[in-house]
Amino acid sequence: MGVSKSDPIIIVGGGAFGLSTALHLSQKGYTDLSVFEKDDHIPPRYSAANDLNKIVRAEYEDPFYTDLTIKAMDAWKTPLFAPHFHQTGFLHCVSGQAPEQAAETLKRFRASAERNPAIKPHVVPLEGREDIRQACWQLDGSLSGWNGYLNRFDGYAHSANALVAVYRTAQVAGVRFFLGEQGAVDEVVYVSTATGKKTAGVRTKNGRFHPSALVIVAAGAGAGRLLPELGQQVVAKSWSVAHVHLSDEETSALRGIPIVYARDLGFYFEPDPKTNLLKLCPMGGGYINTDARTGVSHAPGSLADSSFMPEHDERKVRELLAQTLPALKDRPLVKKSLCWFADTKDSDFIVDYVPQTESSIVLLSGDSGHGFKMFPIVGSWVTNLLEGPGRQQSIARWRWKGPQKSEEKADWGGAVSWRLGESKELRDILPARASKL
Repeated sequence: MGVSKSDPIIIVGGGAFGLSTALHLSQKGYTDLSVFEKDDHIPPRYSAANDLNKIVRAEYEDPFYTDLTIKAMDAWKTPLFAPHFHQTGFLHCVSGQAPEQAAETLKRFRASAERNPAIKPHVVPLEGREDIRQACWQLDGSLSGWNGYLNRFDGYAHSANALVAVYRTAQVAGVRFFLGEQGAVDEVVYVSTATGKKTAGVRTKNGRFHPSALVIVAAGAGAGRLLPELGQQVVAKSWSVAHVHLSDEETSALRGIPIVYARDLGFYFEPDPKTNLLKLCPMGGGYINTDARTGVSHAPGSLADSSFMPEHDERKVRELLAQTLPALKDRPLVKKSLCWFADTKDSDFIVDYVPQTESSIVLLSGDSGHGFKMFPIVGSWVTNLLEGPGRQQSIARWRWKGPQKSEEKADWGGAVSWRLGESKELRDILPARASKL
């Protein structure tokens, strides 16, 4: 027997995957839903989606994810999500100094966009500075050697605000939220059965036990701590982010610009009109925090340990500004941090029952740095799993992967073509003022 719609269901994690799941389950008629989140507010500071904005682009080398994103973008245009979606376009280029890998990846992305009949009419080739300034006149830097394309089908979402909107909608629908000390899950509790074990609920750090018929772990970079049997299927990884604070006039002048994305340097968005912050992200292999005993990367326990941008990344975003918006290249960088997410080797998500738990635990993880664009539809994947035949994930690539070879050091994401560079250990890039982990 599967879980019934009146059974108690616990969702661990109040970020994008957890909130979307709560929303979709409530819409499907599940009546006893509780979300547990260790931060004391939504959006939670530990969530990768606690952010000004995330790219919503539809072109993937893999048509499976292109089709999925087009479906998500339709959902972004519905009343609940539309206020937070901005279809400004995606200016996707390489600079004149880009390595061959970056240039070849760009070509594959453009080919993917031009193959899809829904996207192709929105794609404009860009060859050189004059073409790029036709697409975005505000870019008054040298743009030396830049080329690529503009995809007007794409855009971005204000992620933190979207989380708040879904949180409030879920509350109205009767979903209960346990936040802070009440919501910090310390462990998943099991009971023995004739065939093994199943979950009985969760225990929070304040010692309280919360019974449940089903536990859905949507804890992002923290999933591995709650489910050690994951091994190296999912590891915590991060990329850095920083912001430039603009004047009202500068913000107004940049309103409506597309996402400016140099595959070898980094990217930025139109500035946020409420905060006047322009968000900058460098490109690179990212950072992991490997436990020497297990070989698994976990997010640091303290937010303070991630409140910086590595020097190498700062040089990249300053070079990006120098080539595109030179008036901003020497501005102070503010609100610097590492953004931790749940990564998989192939960038596929995991949406499946945890084996040997009698279908009593679901793992929803592996956003891999590209999952937020799916926020409006993520929860439907969970309802499909719960209500599908045989309590089995029908999408093979989203299944539990089984034991991994842990003897070899994993270069997480190194085999994923859209990422450049190798992962570095957090301990090797911590600023001198911080203690080593």
